[in-house]
Amino acid sequence: MNWSDAVIQFQYDLGAPQELSWLVEGITYFVGALILAMASLTLALLLIWITRKVISRIQDRIGPNRLGPYGLFQTVADAMKLLSKEDIKPTSSDTVSYVIAPVLAVLGVLMSLAVIPFGAGLIGADLSVGVLYLVALGSIGIMAALMAGWGSNNKYALLAGFRVVAQLLSYEIPMVLAMLAPVLLVGTMSMQGLANAQSLYLGPINLGFGWFIFVLPGAFLIYMIAALAESEQTPFDLLEAESELIAGFHIEYSGMKFAMFFLAQFLNSFFLGAIAVSLFLGGWQGPFAGQVPLLGPIYFFAKTFFVYVVIQWIKGTFPRVRVDQMMQFAWKVLVPSVLTLLLAQMIIMKLPLPLWLNAIFVLVANIVVVVVVLNVLGNYFKREQVRSKRAFEPTSLIGTMQPVHPSSGD
Repeated sequence: MNWSDAVIQFQYDLGAPQELSWLVEGITYFVGALILAMASLTLALLLIWITRKVISRIQDRIGPNRLGPYGLFQTVADAMKLLSKEDIKPTSSDTVSYVIAPVLAVLGVLMSLAVIPFGAGLIGADLSVGVLYLVALGSIGIMAALMAGWGSNNKYALLAGFRVVAQLLSYEIPMVLAMLAPVLLVGTMSMQGLANAQSLYLGPINLGFGWFIFVLPGAFLIYMIAALAESEQTPFDLLEAESELIAGFHIEYSGMKFAMFFLAQFLNSFFLGAIAVSLFLGGWQGPFAGQVPLLGPIYFFAKTFFVYVVIQWIKGTFPRVRVDQMMQFAWKVLVPSVLTLLLAQMIIMKLPLPLWLNAIFVLVANIVVVVVVLNVLGNYFKREQVRSKRAFEPTSLIGTMQPVHPSSGD
C-alpha cells in the first residue's frame, strides 16, 4: 500500500467524513510535502558535515571537531551565522530576478523528491512519467543560476551565468540519454516501476540484486560523470571558479540568499546520487526487503550516502579542468558514446533472442563504451603530463645562451 493511501484511510478511521475527501487528500499531501521539505533542510546540515570530514581526511586534515561530538554541530553554527548576516542588495540590480533566483534554485531540487522511491510504497507520487519529470526539473536550476547572474548586474556574475547555460545544458544531454538506458530495458518511466524491476528472486525470496548496473555499466558511468557536472562538483566546478569569476553567479548575494544556492548544490548532489541508486543500483531493493519493509529505506539511504561519499572522494582528489576541456569531453566523448550505446541497445533488444542472451549482448556493448571512455581519459592525462613537462623543461634553449663577462661592459 502507498503511504498516502494509508494516511487517508487513517483519517477516515478517525471519523473524517467521506464528503470532505478533497480536504482529507489535501491534508495528506501537505503533511507529506512538509515532512520531505523539513527533512531535506536537516539533511543539508549532515551533507555539509560529511563533505568536510571526507575531504579533510583525504587532504590529511582534521575537519570540524569542536562543536558537538565529532563536530556535528559546526554546520548548525554556520547556519545560525548565515541567518544573522545582513541581506545586502545591489542598487542597480534587477529586483525580480535577483530575489527569485535563490528560491528557484532550492525549489527545483526539492520538487525532485516527489518521484524518488525511498521504499516499497514510500514515494510521493508514482508518476508514469517520473523520469521525464526529473528531466524537466533540471531546467529550473539552470534558469535560477542564469537569473542570478543577470539580476546581479555584475559582469563576473553574468559571465558565470553564461557558463551555467553552456555547462549544464551540455552535460544534461548525456545524462538524460544515460537515464533512458534502464527505461528502454524495462519499458516504463515510473521510478517505482524501475526500482521494482531490479528484484532478483531465488524461489520465494527476493534477494534484491537484479541491479541494472550489472547490465548497464557504461550508462551508469556516463550518468555519474554527467551528474558531477550537473551538481557543479570537482572537476567540473567552473561555475564558481574563484581565480576567474571571483565566486561565480552568486557573487552579489549575502546572508540566507547566498546560503540557499549552496543548499541547492549540496541537496542536488545527494538527489542525483539518489536517482543513480533508483535507476542503476536497485533503489530500495536488497536482501529480504520484500519481507521486512523497514529494510527498504535503510538500503536506499545506505546506497545513496555511499554514492555521495564517492562524489566527495572525487571532489577531494581531482583538480579542476579548463572550460574548453570540459566542453570537448561532453560533446566529443560522452554524447557520441551514449548515442552509440543506446543505438546498440535498441538494436539488440529487437533481435529475436532469449532475454538472457539479449542482456549479455547489452552488457558487452556497455563494456565497450566503458573501455572507450576510460581509454580517452587515459590518453588525455598522458598528453597533459607530457605537455606540462615540456612547459617546465625548455630543452631547446639549453646551451644557446652565452655567458656575459663583466669585462665586456654589457
